[in-house]
Amino acid sequence: MFKNKIWYAGCMVLLALTTGCKKDKIVDNTGLINTGTNATAMAVINTDKAFYAPGSEVKFTLDAALPAGAKVRYMTLGTVVDEANVSGTTWTWTAPATDFTGYMAELYGTDNGKEKVYSTIAVDVSSNPARFPRNGFLSAYGQISEGDMGAVMKNLNRYHLNYIQFQEWSYKHHMPLAGSVASPDPTWKDIASRDNYLTTVKGYIDMAHSYNMRTLSYNLAFGALNDAAQDGVSEEWYLFKDENHGTKDLHPLGAPFKSSIWLTNPGNPQWQNYIADKTNDAYEVFPFDGFQIDQLGNRGTLYSYSGSTVNLPLAYNSFINAMKIAAPNKALVMNAVNQYGKDQIAKAPVDFLYSEVWSPNESFKNLTDIIQENDALTGGQKKTVLAAYMNYDLANNTGYFNTPGVLLADAAIFAFGGAHLELGEHMLGKEYFPNSNLKLRDDLKAALVSYYDFSVAYQNLLRDGGTFNSPGITTGDNRIKLNFWPPQSGQVSVIGKDFDNLQVIHLINMANANSLNWRDANGTQTAPVKFADARFNFASAKTIKRIWMASPDVDGGAVKEITYSQSGNAVTFTLPLLWYWDMIVVEYE
Repeated sequence: MFKNKIWYAGCMVLLALTTGCKKDKIVDNTGLINTGTNATAMAVINTDKAFYAPGSEVKFTLDAALPAGAKVRYMTLGTVVDEANVSGTTWTWTAPATDFTGYMAELYGTDNGKEKVYSTIAVDVSSNPARFPRNGFLSAYGQISEGDMGAVMKNLNRYHLNYIQFQEWSYKHHMPLAGSVASPDPTWKDIASRDNYLTTVKGYIDMAHSYNMRTLSYNLAFGALNDAAQDGVSEEWYLFKDENHGTKDLHPLGAPFKSSIWLTNPGNPQWQNYIADKTNDAYEVFPFDGFQIDQLGNRGTLYSYSGSTVNLPLAYNSFINAMKIAAPNKALVMNAVNQYGKDQIAKAPVDFLYSEVWSPNESFKNLTDIIQENDALTGGQKKTVLAAYMNYDLANNTGYFNTPGVLLADAAIFAFGGAHLELGEHMLGKEYFPNSNLKLRDDLKAALVSYYDFSVAYQNLLRDGGTFNSPGITTGDNRIKLNFWPPQSGQVSVIGKDFDNLQVIHLINMANANSLNWRDANGTQTAPVKFADARFNFASAKTIKRIWMASPDVDGGAVKEITYSQSGNAVTFTLPLLWYWDMIVVEYE
């Protein structure tokens, strides 16, 4: 992935990645984390697909049998739709016929007379993954065993990732396929001079398809290497910095990269035809489901070979449409780098909107504003995935991701209906996807499973309609200071969404935050304080029939009924726990 004009090379870090040198010992960079999260104690459970067609069979697998008497209930929007006894470690469930719906399977039993949740897992029942996109990545294609590839894909499936972009898989930007359709090369050097293997790329595609994931071939819309002329790229197809086509626009790269990248005009029909043909050649060998298109942000004033000014956003729209005509059955996604070209990209036939976030969009408000801007472009029809790289400066060296920073960012993104591109063979800390300097602690691994389950199970409240509002909630015991989003230091931020027959209230706990920048560049964000049994007041002119809550921090997102009292417009209730993020749902008569 590219950052405006600078692609992170990382010097010694990249050399270590590409030559296989031994890394420094991983050290704990924060020392701030209580690793005893609730999620770590839950039973391990998996499903066999990232999403399911309505009416299809869902297969569940546990790592170990549950206590006698265990049951499973399948819930949507806090309501049980089916329930069964659980014995053994595998069972199936027929997904309901209703399309585009999130469910939570809650495994539970009794312990000393009280209900105990053993585990939870979400199920996305959707006929088209574009309705609720969740984008992951792959970035290394060396000689990898089938077992190791299988472990990667099993992990990505546990997060319900339904689109996987294959970063840096190709031979050349202007010629993705090495060799020919009839005789593809078994191995080739990628842009960073790494060895990629045909069997690995195809193996990953096949495994992704076995999980019902969509696979996306990554490439720039307009990249050509230093040997492009001999491969048939015309001088007249490039972008130039002057009206007299004297200087081509260039993205310079040094060793170990095998070439710099010269930029072609994405709006040029001849270039479009050329790269569409080369992309279709790649499709003939590698059965990708679509094309993840990249750009380099605002390049300033650029010219075509004939000397006319090139409007890059309009050229991107033209390029996307040309790719759809050339391969109508392939999915298309294009990066709006820091929102550059977003209007024209949104008008084009892309499956969803994808925004790579850079300075000056560093605050939590900036992050969620991008999601709302994108929703406004398509009336909420095309949902947003954010490429937002966490702990960016910390990732210059080996270490660990900072759990509080990651979870607060995900809570904000998910609460506003977005998805976060962050998970692949490793977690992303840099725009050069093979950078794997930072690892995940066990507490973050477990928490992310719960957060992604939560984002899927409650996708119809998070990503499917409703109107953002400012609900009449106040603190009932003065233990918590509340403010409406955007967040303020020392306070819990409130995000409301009205669905006519119910009110959703998100509480994101910034009461202990030492920064309101989402990126947590140095990994120093502090964990929130926990609030147990906090009282709240709520004003409602409507008669309430039920209040429930769910949190990725509590029993894997399982529904918790909330006792309340209502007298006229005045409502009072108590929340059992607020840590990072709670979602309260008020249902009306």
